[in-house]
Amino acid sequence: MKISKAWIACAVIVLVIVIDQIIKIWVKTHMYWSEDIEVFSWFHLRFVQNNGMAFGMELGSKLFLTLFRIVAVAVLIWVICRLCRNDRFPSGLVAAVALITAGAAGNIFDCVFYGEIFSNPYPPEIAQFVPWGQGYSSLFHGLVVDMFYFPLFSFVWPDWMPFLAGRTFSFFDPVFNFADAAITVGMAVLIIFYSKYLGGSHDKALPADNQQQ
Repeated sequence: MKISKAWIACAVIVLVIVIDQIIKIWVKTHMYWSEDIEVFSWFHLRFVQNNGMAFGMELGSKLFLTLFRIVAVAVLIWVICRLCRNDRFPSGLVAAVALITAGAAGNIFDCVFYGEIFSNPYPPEIAQFVPWGQGYSSLFHGLVVDMFYFPLFSFVWPDWMPFLAGRTFSFFDPVFNFADAAITVGMAVLIIFYSKYLGGSHDKALPADNQQQ
C-alpha cells in the first residue's frame, strides 16, 4: 500500500470526523432544538435533528438507515484500500472517496451514540451529557444533528404562474451538517474530475503484478 495515499485518506477521514463532531457537540450543548442564530442574512445556524439521510431526507426505518451507513462505510474503506494499492489511481481520487467515507462515518456517530449520551429536552432547555444509558434513545437510534442553513434568496411566484401563484420560493432550504458537506464535496470532485475512473476499466487493465502491490 502506498503510504502517501494511505496517509492522505487517513488524514482526511480523521479531520472531517473530528471537525464534524466538535461542531455538532457545540451546537447540541449550546443551542436549543429549533433555535436559529443569524450569522449573516444569507447564513444561519439552525439546530435541527432528523432520522434520515443527508440534508434531512427521510428514508426507511431508523435502524435500517444506521446499519446501511455502517455497511456503506465498510465498503468505502475497502475501496480506499484498493485505490491506495494501485499506482494508476491519483491521490485526488483517494481524497474524494475519503471525504465521502468520512461524511458517512460522521453521521454514524450521531445515530449510534447520541441517543445514549445526550438528553433531548424541549425548547428552550439545552441538551446535556448524561450517564450512558440515560439518554433520550437507545443504541443505534440517535438523531442526526444539522445546523448549517443558507437562505440565499427568496421570492413569491407571480399570479400568472399556474399551480405556483402566490407561493413563496426560497433557496436553499435544507439544513445540513459538516459531514453532509464532506459527502457533497467528495461526490462533486469525483464526478467532475475523476468520472473516468468510475467504470472500473482502469483497474481491470492493470497488469496482475501491479494489482497485487
